[in-house]
Amino acid sequence: MKKSFLLFLFAVCSFVICIAQAPSKPSSGDIFQKIQRLDFLGSALYIAAHPDDENTRLISLFANDKHVRSGYLSLTRGDGGQNLIGTEIRERLGLIRTQELLAARRIDGGEQFFTRANDFGYSKHPDETLALWNREEVLHDMVKVIREFRPDIIVNRFDHRRAGETHGHHTASAMLSIEAVEMASDPTTFPSRLTYLDPWNVNRVFFNTGWWFYGSRENFDAADKSNMMAIDVGTFSPVSGWSNGEIAALSRSQHKSQGFGSTGSRGEQFEYLELLSGNMPAGSNDPFEGINTNWTRISGGQKIGEQIDALLQNFNFADPSVHINDMLRIYGSIKSLNESHWKSIKLAEAEEILVAMTGLFLEARTEASYATRGSSVILECEVTNRCRYPITLQGITVQGAAVSSSDTMYTLPFNRETSVEIIAEIKRDARISNPYWLDQPGSLGMYTVEDQGLIGKAQSDPSIQVLFD
Repeated sequence: MKKSFLLFLFAVCSFVICIAQAPSKPSSGDIFQKIQRLDFLGSALYIAAHPDDENTRLISLFANDKHVRSGYLSLTRGDGGQNLIGTEIRERLGLIRTQELLAARRIDGGEQFFTRANDFGYSKHPDETLALWNREEVLHDMVKVIREFRPDIIVNRFDHRRAGETHGHHTASAMLSIEAVEMASDPTTFPSRLTYLDPWNVNRVFFNTGWWFYGSRENFDAADKSNMMAIDVGTFSPVSGWSNGEIAALSRSQHKSQGFGSTGSRGEQFEYLELLSGNMPAGSNDPFEGINTNWTRISGGQKIGEQIDALLQNFNFADPSVHINDMLRIYGSIKSLNESHWKSIKLAEAEEILVAMTGLFLEARTEASYATRGSSVILECEVTNRCRYPITLQGITVQGAAVSSSDTMYTLPFNRETSVEIIAEIKRDARISNPYWLDQPGSLGMYTVEDQGLIGKAQSDPSIQVLFD
């Protein structure tokens, strides 16, 4: 099994190296929650217009309390906003706000996606917004994300029926979401570009409403809520020691350039979801009610669900490494399944759990702050096995660079650092780590992205990747 460690190379005229992925140090409680997520096969996608539009309380609840695979699709990168922490505006502000969203998702457990739409500034009406955005291309990007992510439910932040009452980007994001859901299920949608992705039917679409959409709390209290469900987002997890409101506040507070943030909350609090399409769950405030989210969802999965349930029931919080063999069996069972959407997702999750159970510490460091094509960089690699399970380091490779030598095999001693020095020569054809959406000139309303595979991604793929085998 290979574990990757990423080094990003950012540059204007040369490569600039920075650590893109700090070594993970999960606690036994974190590992337990990862196993709970491994046992849930359901997904939710939140859709809005800008960074900081997302409801972190709902994303965090889905990801941490319900163990749902959760994502946020922000149609823009927030280039047209204000910057309270520096002088960067426009595209440079968009870079900052992209990283703020990624920092927020690392806290609340969600994944992050974007379209090519450019935040050109405040818009009074969705008609104006859609005149500057390329409607068809934004819809293409949304359909691509929906078909790749395959959400069971979609939650819109804004109301598609309130044109002219709020920021045009806000309403447009909801209007386009309604269209994209229908288009994602139609096999004739974008036939020349998206036929490689199977159509996807979203079970339910909700509008994340609240009193502010009704003008006052009194108006909302008096409103007909027969088509709404109230979800308590104030849950508390003894395993993590955090309330959902506290996690969401930490996530929300990453939007520093916009001056957003809160101190966190505890106790019962409710978010309201108005059903826009699909069937309303009968007698339940669970938006996934009636959707199969266990391992019987895929052929041959029932046995895996039973294995995971047994592991959860007997989990050793004092020493998760005693479950490595159990986890290896689960990993093998997942790997033996036929290829499918959920197999690839759950196989990656199982690998992450295995590494976490070992307490394995992996890190690649360099003192160089930048490098040019053809130059060499010294990498100090640390591997420390913090459990008594026998682990062998079979080699270290560097994608995007030629290395001096990394073929030596090491049996890793218990709780003793193993250090390996590698001289990596950056390949002369290595890709400069420019943000992919800024590689080509765009327009006022849209970015230009020639590589179809990059559309939807939060950031560029790493130019340099260190792999521990």
